[in-house]
Amino acid sequence: MPDVPEYRAHLDARIEFANGGGLTAEGFRLDLPSADVDEDAVARLLVRHLGLALVDSVRIEKLRIVEEPHRGSRGVETRPTASGARRVVDLSHVIREGMVTYPGLPAPAFTPHLTREQSIGRYAPGTQFAMDIVTMIGNTGTYLDSPFHRYADGADLAGLVLETLVDLPAEVFHLGDVAPGGDGRRDIPASVFFDRELRGGAVLLDTGWSRLFGTADYGHGAPYLSAEAVGYLVEQRVALVGIDSLNIDDTESGGERPAHSGLLAAGIHVVEHLTNLASLPARGALFTAAPPAIEGFGTFPVRAYARM
Repeated sequence: MPDVPEYRAHLDARIEFANGGGLTAEGFRLDLPSADVDEDAVARLLVRHLGLALVDSVRIEKLRIVEEPHRGSRGVETRPTASGARRVVDLSHVIREGMVTYPGLPAPAFTPHLTREQSIGRYAPGTQFAMDIVTMIGNTGTYLDSPFHRYADGADLAGLVLETLVDLPAEVFHLGDVAPGGDGRRDIPASVFFDRELRGGAVLLDTGWSRLFGTADYGHGAPYLSAEAVGYLVEQRVALVGIDSLNIDDTESGGERPAHSGLLAAGIHVVEHLTNLASLPARGALFTAAPPAIEGFGTFPVRAYARM
């Protein structure tokens, strides 16, 4: 099914409450069901999105409607699909020989164990096989970190519960407006998560950084999850946090890794180097990222995908 255009309102607003007080918004952005809406409809959507009660009046100013991907406002459907249609979105980078995932880590190398030509003398006529050896670090492509990656007594890949990796309700946060921002901000604040119910789900952070994957720019200035946001996600008891960036932590400010430390200590899986998250709706998809069950190993590539 072709993508349906999505629209957002850019606006200033002044909201007055019936029991006193008011609220002012400047440069606010709000998802719209279509481009054909008036100020009254935008005002109603704004109140619903903010979850406000006892509103007396809403004054909308500087309203502009632009074609822009939805970010997940309450009351606005995202990415409708044909009734009964099933769509699977691949969220993983392709692993290729010699690729660089994280600067300074070894690239994967492919070595033939049995070529098709060598197999001719081993099998019946017309029957050939290829068997190859892959030498690579677990931190290659799109990969999942288990608690063992950070903690010696944490669960390794073989110890992960499949129910925490498969068909998780996905809460996707499209953060192109947040991090990295025009003011140079790179950390993702806790406040972006406050309007969602997150318990038991996969929190997926679409920063847009995956567009740089495979280039020198990918390794510098990347967005990351703030320590305050880590604490909030732990409190919300999410199952998994994924990001399309170089690392879920800030790798340019020293050796501290508060995101890995806090999330993995709480048994929350971490998936890094995702891609194509912009193709997902803010909510409604089911996310899967299951690594092979390897004992004594903490990190390994996954085929991450979402079903809608």
